[in-house]
Amino acid sequence: MLIKTFGSSVFGVDASIITVEVNISQGINFYLVGLPDNAVKESKQRIDSALRNNGYKIPGKKIIINMAPADIKKEGSAYDLTLAIGILAASNQIIGTNIDKYIILGELSLDGTLQPIKGALPIAIKARSEGFKGFILPEQNAREAAVVNNLDVYGAKTITDVINFFNNNEKTLQKTIINTREEFFNSNDIFDIDFADVKGQENVKRALEVAAAGSHNIIMIGPPGAGKTMLAKRIPTILPPLTLHEALETTKIHSIIGNIDKDTSLITKRPFRSPHHTISDVALVGGGVYPQPGEISLAHNGVLFLDELPEFKRTVLEVMRQPIEDKIINISRAKFSVQYPSNFMLVASMNPCPCGYYNHPDKACVCSPGVVQKYLNKISGPLLDRIDIHLEVVPVPFNKLSETSTSETSAQIKERVIKARNIQKNRFKNYNKIHSNSQMSTKLIQEFCELNNQSKSLLKQAINKFGLSARAYDRILKVSRTIADLENSQNIETNHIAEAIHYRSLDRENWGK
Repeated sequence: MLIKTFGSSVFGVDASIITVEVNISQGINFYLVGLPDNAVKESKQRIDSALRNNGYKIPGKKIIINMAPADIKKEGSAYDLTLAIGILAASNQIIGTNIDKYIILGELSLDGTLQPIKGALPIAIKARSEGFKGFILPEQNAREAAVVNNLDVYGAKTITDVINFFNNNEKTLQKTIINTREEFFNSNDIFDIDFADVKGQENVKRALEVAAAGSHNIIMIGPPGAGKTMLAKRIPTILPPLTLHEALETTKIHSIIGNIDKDTSLITKRPFRSPHHTISDVALVGGGVYPQPGEISLAHNGVLFLDELPEFKRTVLEVMRQPIEDKIINISRAKFSVQYPSNFMLVASMNPCPCGYYNHPDKACVCSPGVVQKYLNKISGPLLDRIDIHLEVVPVPFNKLSETSTSETSAQIKERVIKARNIQKNRFKNYNKIHSNSQMSTKLIQEFCELNNQSKSLLKQAINKFGLSARAYDRILKVSRTIADLENSQNIETNHIAEAIHYRSLDRENWGK
């Protein structure tokens, strides 16, 4: 008897339907074909044990299972449940009337308990688009998949629940229902940290506000203990809340690596990723034998914080140049190519020299001549050019640390940031995939960053004095546009250009000499 069940595989950020054909006939053997990897091949032992421990069995006949399309590599243990239900239906141990209406996925424990799978959200989206009635999966993934409307999502604890579901006409499992908009708008955007905790550093807070308002990349350079990491960790508290579309996008990426909590349906806070400097280039940008998103994609719609930037391997940093510009990362191999989104705000920090005290107001630098420049040379000029704001962070004096007055809160800063983002949203409403000033192309810069003669003269002097590149010129115009938006100014004034130029003061041509 031939039975078809349906599973799914995730490739990149999208899913594809896998048809599992189970044919049982006279003879004794078990064949599993269709490019299964070792994890899929091992499913026979898991299925056999799970069925026996729940009163069922794999029949002692000739079983041929084909996983189509046969040219796609099938990997992982999520097909256990798909195969098991197909075998039971083909051997008439369960009623298989409605099996082809559902996507069925789940890893089996030896006692029949279902373990969570990866990629439940993109699979659910694909199931709906292909016209399936529902999606049966482990209960740990049910809330995540139920975000997709017009699809019946059933979370099961054991294989017995699924068997009873088909035998008892779909009455034993309860549909998981999520009101996406209610879940999203009722989410608590509350943080344990706040900019009010930061004493002093008013110029740094201003620069971070500008960076958040325009989604600009920023690097902070200063001695140990100046507060660079503390400030960076508070950036998410002043970023605008995720839109529903961004929340779905972000959840989809984290779903692929199984990074969604069982009680979570949507990720409603902007991601903050802070990889260690020993990270490999594959872990940062994504890839591997079975492609997975890297840190730059997990930071999509959020912040990627690289602490101690020069300590990262040069090859790791250089692979970031393309995704910083294009907001996507293409991973190409001999037999395939995948694409992951990577629209993140890069926040980096570093010491000014190996000892950390170059240009310190109180402590002397012990580095030998030329070492400071050599240390900065660990970061290539093209990468520095792609960072809009370069900022020097100096230690906070004692009289500032001992002040009892409270600083401006994150909520107050966030309010201004949201107003500036709304101005940008209205400005770029007719431009596809452009949402902030940092994403402006050269053509858009010419259209929205027109300067008066005085501003042009000031910018020309800065370029000649600091030896800035053409890319740095564009960055200054983008940042000045954001500064003008924060002041609700339609035109870019001279003071806006002057502040933006100040944020390029750490270019290698004038630092470390």
